[in-house]
Amino acid sequence: MYIKSLPVAVALATLSLGAQAAGFVEDSKASIGLRNFYIITDNRNGTAKPSKQEEWGQAAVLNFQSGFTQGTVGFGVDVLGMTAIRLDSGKGTHYNPESVSKGGTVFPTDSDGRAVDDFSSMGVTGKVKFSKTEARIGTLQPKLPVVTYNDGRLLPQTFEGAQVTSNEIDNFTFVGGKLEHAKGRNSTNMESLTIAGSNGNPQTATSNKRSNAFYYGGADWKVNKDLTLQYYYGNLDDFYKQHFLGANHTLALPVGSLKTDLRYFYSDSDGKNASTEGRLAGYRASGYQNNGEVDNRTWSAKFTYGLGGHSLIAGYQRVNGTSDFPFLNQGDGSSSYLITDVQIGKFQRAGERTWLAGYAYDFATVGIPGLTFNTLYLKGDNINAPGSDRSEWERDVSIQYAIQEGLFKGVAFQVRNAALRSDAVGQRDQDETRVIVNYTVALF
Repeated sequence: MYIKSLPVAVALATLSLGAQAAGFVEDSKASIGLRNFYIITDNRNGTAKPSKQEEWGQAAVLNFQSGFTQGTVGFGVDVLGMTAIRLDSGKGTHYNPESVSKGGTVFPTDSDGRAVDDFSSMGVTGKVKFSKTEARIGTLQPKLPVVTYNDGRLLPQTFEGAQVTSNEIDNFTFVGGKLEHAKGRNSTNMESLTIAGSNGNPQTATSNKRSNAFYYGGADWKVNKDLTLQYYYGNLDDFYKQHFLGANHTLALPVGSLKTDLRYFYSDSDGKNASTEGRLAGYRASGYQNNGEVDNRTWSAKFTYGLGGHSLIAGYQRVNGTSDFPFLNQGDGSSSYLITDVQIGKFQRAGERTWLAGYAYDFATVGIPGLTFNTLYLKGDNINAPGSDRSEWERDVSIQYAIQEGLFKGVAFQVRNAALRSDAVGQRDQDETRVIVNYTVALF
């Protein structure tokens, strides 16, 4: 299925047949999201370039969402326009060789190895609604256990595909879809899908195998106001099949409350990754002593105790099997639905056992609304590696303040700092700081 032109066709049909219909215009809304983003990363050990990455830019994202035309079946269209401008980035703090990366940490790489001056893209999504069911085709930003878009830099990652969401049954949300391409957070190109282990040099066929079909589906069941149960399935054709079970529960205590987040993933090989010939051809997963085959079972438990403005966090995650945890990963910035997916690391390697502990405070309880503080520490060990098991740790700290009133109401400032120390194969120690300013302007 070639879907790239379909959302445009839907949009044109909608505009021509029902642009004046009540609902399409009246229920439309639009906003511009502004983001100023600065990042500096110090790669502290090893000799591979770059030893330091530093980039600064300004982005603007236009988000238009129409309403639906009148009638039993309603039609609409969404538009996502994105642009980013480089404010500072030198070749020594941006450049990654083509064999390692297609771009820097924020901007695409120009032919001379420097960051481009600016980059832009646009996505169009056609949508159809019947009763409590909505179908969308075109640009998507799914946020589900088996696939979640990344928004960790100037511009967000987007996918291209089709998705249906239904709320016809009370307390149930059903989701199903297919993705064919992804556009990275530092790219203007839509590319086919892949995973770590197969997302290497695009000029080397055996390390750059991809798929044009990621199928997914599942449901959220809100059992009651305190308990939600989840099941989802994902299948990247020729790479892996993945089942997910999850539970979220909030328990009111005599003093404070306790939130529980339980997750379990079962991942197995699919298609060419399941055969020796396919893995030799490049359809491989990352991991040690797994011959490139997907074989993974990951479970985690996270608990958050809240009292007033205080939150205490504790969790544990175990990665079983011979491969690393598989998820859609183009090699240019990705997110996984793991409790250990933090500022720098993901702690998703084969055999890895990770403990985490954290603390958060909301200063609204002492009369300073909009000011929050968070810190988290993770320690992973038992990583499968040549010679012996290995370990790693990360410490994250962030503070954020959103202006609550006046001319600049809604402007949010955030400073995030992280340190990663790891003796995992291929992982450099890193210190990283990000300074982010976000502001969203509602147009109508």
